[in-house]
Amino acid sequence: MKIKKAEFVVSNSDISKLPGDPIPEYAFIGRSNVGKSSLINMLTNHKKLAKTSSTPGKTQLINHFKINDNWFLVDLPGYGYAKTSKSKRKEFKKLITDYLKSRPNLVNVFVLVDGRLDPQKIDLDFMEWLGQNRIPFSIVFTKLDKLSSNEIAKNIKKYQKKMLERWESMPKTFKTSAVTKTGQKEILDYIEQLNEMVKGKL
Repeated sequence: MKIKKAEFVVSNSDISKLPGDPIPEYAFIGRSNVGKSSLINMLTNHKKLAKTSSTPGKTQLINHFKINDNWFLVDLPGYGYAKTSKSKRKEFKKLITDYLKSRPNLVNVFVLVDGRLDPQKIDLDFMEWLGQNRIPFSIVFTKLDKLSSNEIAKNIKKYQKKMLERWESMPKTFKTSAVTKTGQKEILDYIEQLNEMVKGKL
């Protein structure tokens, strides 16, 4: 898939005011500082479509971007940022869960995990919650330009081992780097494939 057009539509914290267009929607989410905004900008070939920041927890609203006029890319708030107040964390959690449970045109959630780290409980718990709620998801390993191919294979194997303790099989996974554009084609081709599968069903 080639992205010819990517435009910001709306930022919102009110689920009832999110766009009503009957087109496929793909959400991107991860722990704070996982490189989500950089990945979104890399996927869309826009330097400033999603706002990047050195301060974790920058995304605090649900951001909708319309891609090629026929699908939405959704930037969700990050989870697990310790410096956010307890009440704010609760607010974000409710916003995220309400969105994920209520969007009829949500086709897939891309869960971003830092490929440099060992499996994190917060990520594993979130993916388990998605599974329990029958919400389709894929895993996107980020920041892999900072690792050798051996280290990448080793870290992904750790994830597989940990996940297969609870899951029958692994979800679809992607290896990415916002710096080298690794994974751009694979993720966009997968979205195109899913778009074809849901055509006429939304």
